[in-house]
Amino acid sequence: MSTVVAKDHIVTLDYRVTGPQGELVDAGKKPLVYLHGGYGALFPVIEDGLDGKARGAAFRVELQPHEAYGDFDPALIRREPRALFPEDVAPGRVFEQRGPDGEDITLFLVTEVDDDEITLDGNHPLAGVPLVFSCIVTDIRPATPEELDEGGPLTDDDDGEDGDEED
Repeated sequence: MSTVVAKDHIVTLDYRVTGPQGELVDAGKKPLVYLHGGYGALFPVIEDGLDGKARGAAFRVELQPHEAYGDFDPALIRREPRALFPEDVAPGRVFEQRGPDGEDITLFLVTEVDDDEITLDGNHPLAGVPLVFSCIVTDIRPATPEELDEGGPLTDDDDGEDGDEED
């Protein structure tokens, strides 16, 4: 019996992401390895499409903005007084802002700096962009109990220790 992509399996994909006109967004230089089954590693529409696929299967899905990084939200463009920022602030720098609950963090990219104001954009760089995700399933295996506890595949850097051991 061959293994297929299913909940609680570690799946390895060779992938690439393009825009709607074929422009390269992510070349997928390294394989994507994730725990399948709603653990949040992939957009749900991708996981749903991979369910039941076997090793070697090719898969392609077109994602609308709301299925990926969301629609562009003009309310996330802000102009703030220049005096609130460090002297060396420049376009490309990122600042974070905590939400009212103190938990949620929004990252704001500095897009423009002038003498009096800074323009910040809190949208994901791919917000509002339709994407095409293409992949080939290169490996599938059951997740270990440790990977299920961790909520994802263990990497070479993971040694199974929690860092709290006493000497």
